[in-house]
Amino acid sequence: MASQDTRDMKEDIKEPYGIQTGEILETRGSLSSTSDRKSGGLGIEAEHAVGAELFREAMEGHVDVDDKEYAPIRRKIDRWLLPILCVTYMLQFLDKLSLNYANAYSLSEDLNFKGNDYSNVAAIFNVGYLIGSIPGNWLLQKLPVAKFTGCTLIAWAILLISHIGATNYRTMMALRFLLGLMEATISPSNMMMCSMFYNKQEQPFRMCTFLSMNGVATMVGALLAYGLGHSTSTSLKPWKLIFLVIGLINLVWAFVFLYLAPDSPSNARFLTHDEKLKVVQRVSKNQMGLKDTKLKPKQAVEALCDLNCWILALIGLGCGIINGGTSNFISSLIKGFGFSGLNATLLQLPTGAVELLCVFSAGILALYTKKNIRVILLFILCIPTLAGLVGIHLIPLEHKWALVGCCWLLYIIGGPVIMCWILLNVTVAGSSKISTSKIMWFLMYTAGNIIGSKIFYAKEAPRYLTGMKGLISSYACMMLLCIVYYGMMLYRNRSRDKKYGPLTPESEQQGIIDGFKDLTDFQNKNFRYSY
Repeated sequence: MASQDTRDMKEDIKEPYGIQTGEILETRGSLSSTSDRKSGGLGIEAEHAVGAELFREAMEGHVDVDDKEYAPIRRKIDRWLLPILCVTYMLQFLDKLSLNYANAYSLSEDLNFKGNDYSNVAAIFNVGYLIGSIPGNWLLQKLPVAKFTGCTLIAWAILLISHIGATNYRTMMALRFLLGLMEATISPSNMMMCSMFYNKQEQPFRMCTFLSMNGVATMVGALLAYGLGHSTSTSLKPWKLIFLVIGLINLVWAFVFLYLAPDSPSNARFLTHDEKLKVVQRVSKNQMGLKDTKLKPKQAVEALCDLNCWILALIGLGCGIINGGTSNFISSLIKGFGFSGLNATLLQLPTGAVELLCVFSAGILALYTKKNIRVILLFILCIPTLAGLVGIHLIPLEHKWALVGCCWLLYIIGGPVIMCWILLNVTVAGSSKISTSKIMWFLMYTAGNIIGSKIFYAKEAPRYLTGMKGLISSYACMMLLCIVYYGMMLYRNRSRDKKYGPLTPESEQQGIIDGFKDLTDFQNKNFRYSY
């Protein structure tokens, strides 16, 4: 039976987008015999598929709930998990901004930075992040996500505190590299935890909510740096106090995270057994399962051959270039317009408010709109920041408040970033394929951050003409890629409907089972792309 099923699928699934998946589908035939016995005849390898036993029990018990009945469970998850994700992500971004805030004071002078030394220090963080992305994403698939993330949070906090011992350019370069190495798994772990507790319709709002904490981090960091900048009765200079205080906050939170964060619905102690069944049943409708801990090289190859993954990765490259320039040089930009270091720090408060408002609003739109508008939102979120960059490039320097207003628009880059993450979560199936696609995205994003931090030349202050042109070009390319991506997703869904017919309740149910078998979006003919 399994052999016949495999032959049928090999015949059926030959995607028209650059990869022949017949060879990859041989894995499906192996999901019978022993694995059938392990998971009630569903063909799911229970020892690798997280939540497989709960899924089998939910299937056998015909567990199903409508939206109204499920709402109290969703609210319970929101009350427990969402604050954990929000605080973790806020502290991660606060950490990234710490160098920018420290540079508003005497960091460069005290460490004898010359020429482009500061941009090198900003870039080396991303080199560490890039190197850490590959093993980090694979380890997240293999290990319990919350426990692994909590341990990296502890290491990251200790490294941040260690910044107060930096005495020269070399020590700061080493510390920033190691910090990037430890931080590489934080964003992917948040994405993974969100995907295991929420379905495709629920994810955009929750992911936009925790990424909008970037805006909160910007405001909290600006106030914190402004307050510490007034410190005169301490042996530590303001820039060292910034690293110390933010590091201690992170260290305390790391232990709180380890205690509170669940690895999956299976060990979420805030849910009853019946609620766990309902969560797994609901999330299974994503047709992706929860997580499969077995690494599958063929799925990695499929990701590398999938145009979907590459377009998102290229958009990630553009996001990285913009983020690398903005997050490291916003203080330098505002100071160059004629403001003191203290005022340059304080004037970053509105950037956080703008980002919080825009990203959170995008999440609400995605939540209450049933249509596929994620790519459209990504495109729209590029427009305000592009306008701000053009303004910085063209407005005369004597209009310094207009220039500061344009700077306030720059942090909306968080919007396109989170929309990419949402698309990765809902358009790529197969645990190893998802891990590989995330590695591709974060490698490109990190490479972009390195490029972005290196195209701002000290000799071009305060305009940074090369940097501005690079950021403007990045946005233009991202918007073009959005148009291509939207057309491709529309074509894929229509092609599948034409070839296999529209989805029925029976085919949707089979798609859910195939998702728990860890089939990819190419292998699962009942999979439809949400874009």
